Amino acid sequence: EKGRLSEFIPQRVGFRRFELDGKVMKLNGKRIVFKGVNRHEFNCRTGRAVTREDMLWDIRTMKQNNINAVRTSHYPNQSLWYELCDEYGIYVIDEMNLETHGSWQKLGKVEPSWNIPGDFPEWRDIVLDRAISMLERDKNHPSILIWSCGNESYAGEVLRDVANYFRERDPSRLVHYEGVFHNREFDDISDMESRMYAKPADIEAYLRENPKKPYISCEYMHAMANSLGGMHKYTELEDKYEWYQGGFIWDFIDQTVVKKDRYGKEFMAFGGDYDDRPTDYNFCGNGIVYANRVVSPKMQEVKFLYQNVKLHPDRGGVRVKNDNLFVGLDDYELIAVLYRDGEEVYRTVVQLLPDIAPQSEAYVKLELPDVSEVPGEYALHTSLVLREPELWADAGHEVAFGQHVFVVDSKGDTSGASDIGPTKEKLRVVHGDVNVGVHGEGFSALFSKAVGTLVSLRYGDREMIAIPPKPLFWRALTDNDKGVSQGFHAAAWFAASLAPKGELVEVEEAEQQVRVTFRYALSIHPHVSVTVKYTVSGGGRVHVHARYEGAPGLPELPIFALSFKMKADYNQLDWYAMGPDENYIDRCHGARLMRFQNRVADNIAKYVVPQESGNRTGVRRVDITDTAQRGLRITAPYHAPVECNISPYTAFELENAYHPYELPNVHYTVVTVTGRGSGVGGDDSWGAPVHEEYRIP
Repeated sequence: EKGRLSEFIPQRVGFRRFELDGKVMKLNGKRIVFKGVNRHEFNCRTGRAVTREDMLWDIRTMKQNNINAVRTSHYPNQSLWYELCDEYGIYVIDEMNLETHGSWQKLGKVEPSWNIPGDFPEWRDIVLDRAISMLERDKNHPSILIWSCGNESYAGEVLRDVANYFRERDPSRLVHYEGVFHNREFDDISDMESRMYAKPADIEAYLRENPKKPYISCEYMHAMANSLGGMHKYTELEDKYEWYQGGFIWDFIDQTVVKKDRYGKEFMAFGGDYDDRPTDYNFCGNGIVYANRVVSPKMQEVKFLYQNVKLHPDRGGVRVKNDNLFVGLDDYELIAVLYRDGEEVYRTVVQLLPDIAPQSEAYVKLELPDVSEVPGEYALHTSLVLREPELWADAGHEVAFGQHVFVVDSKGDTSGASDIGPTKEKLRVVHGDVNVGVHGEGFSALFSKAVGTLVSLRYGDREMIAIPPKPLFWRALTDNDKGVSQGFHAAAWFAASLAPKGELVEVEEAEQQVRVTFRYALSIHPHVSVTVKYTVSGGGRVHVHARYEGAPGLPELPIFALSFKMKADYNQLDWYAMGPDENYIDRCHGARLMRFQNRVADNIAKYVVPQESGNRTGVRRVDITDTAQRGLRITAPYHAPVECNISPYTAFELENAYHPYELPNVHYTVVTVTGRGSGVGGDDSWGAPVHEEYRIP
């Protein structure tokens, strides 16, 4: 049709460039025929042009989550992106379009026998042309601080020529190149020590050894699916070493393609789903944002650990540390909220902060109520928020957060389970050949000698347990777990979880409580056992204590938990735990102790390949109810909270699914109460284990 393409699409921006000749497309309802050679930027994920609004969403999301720098891996980006970085304030490493990874690295091993461009003069002009094109196009963007010679192309005289060109043509900027890490003969190419996926200990070793250059991780924290565990180990280096200059998470957004399954339902497809071979399968699903531009749960940790202002509250106030390099805190106000057992009891706003200059700190006193005589667990939440709207966020947006948790109990009881205590209600115990029943007013619990567990918990005429509880030692493998071959090394725990053999070993009766103990033998080792004690008391309360007795020489446990099923009608959750987004013992710094609500279905993160997700640490209480608020309450002491994962699927159903559409229809709510779960890791996804302190020996 008549008219320029720009009339239909205001901003021609995106991710992949296609040659379109004679193709017919529909854009915004208009039919367009491409004649001749028409170049247009196109979004492979959605089949539409990436708009200015998409890029605005990207840059606002980065700013709102304290991300302050972007590396344009591994080629220059659309010009509009640099304009937005100029306008919104993002530091940029502009990277030349060069990667020859496969010419010198095979299956992770360095073997540069036919490395290109290397020292070959025939490659010099075409490589230098890319450097010249990038610099001349982008040189006037103040957001660009560093030129990058490309990515993963080893080293050689050609790249040295590129670096020297950058310095001669533009001496105002630094030059970056990571590849010299593999060949120190060309160390002069890069003005900074740049490494990929170096472990925190390796980075610290470099910084301790009288470094000659400042350090940057040009890629770190490989964010493939359920990842970013242990990220705090990297950000903690900021306060220890002046020459540590941070890093770039790989990467921002998942790269997947919308496709329909055989039944016409859309899903996020990845490598191999188009019969493409060879392929890296889901290896492009490593963003902190899903491909449909929805923030993933990992962003909770990123935002907290990237805070430019640190808040350290206590019972008298909050220490405010301004780590900004240039700006004070005049544009912010401080909000402090005191919670008792998850319920708000006091709120104050400090509208005028003291003059806290960049790279300084001050203590802000807060006039909090005296709660010394009111028992409970208290959480003081402090937030630094925008006083006025900014280009990148609305007024009230939180830029920094800190919390302080303390317990007040004049009786010395810090259990936190205020609704659980001694009662005068008498219980009736019925011993059968197969079952032991415990009956109280309006409830009953049934323990099976044959099944070897609690098989029924009824309140009135409502049965709470659809499938009985049993010990669990397995969680669905994450991509990082697969990267360290956990499915191979820990497979015995998978088998042990399928069929623990339980027997009733003891029934202890008293008027006001009854204790029933089971012991489970496990196929993994003859001397390993798990003991589970159920103590039933008045009001239908059941105290559960599980103990694992290990043995030498066994593989590490992925998890130690009890898991059972309720009917899927019980799909409403009310938490008092660390949240609101999923968190794990090595990825919980960004979580806060709070009361929040969600549904069971919400706890399946939209990772490309189904895997472990939706866990919460620090669980003091969670209510699992139907829409009429009928159901179960799980509590744990303040001083010994548990982890909980409440999901529509078992670990084994998730384990067996390669795409979300392979998961079964939902019939149950699967409740997993965890004494300890291992972390998720994230230094990389192809061999880096979870850090030792976050594993289970």
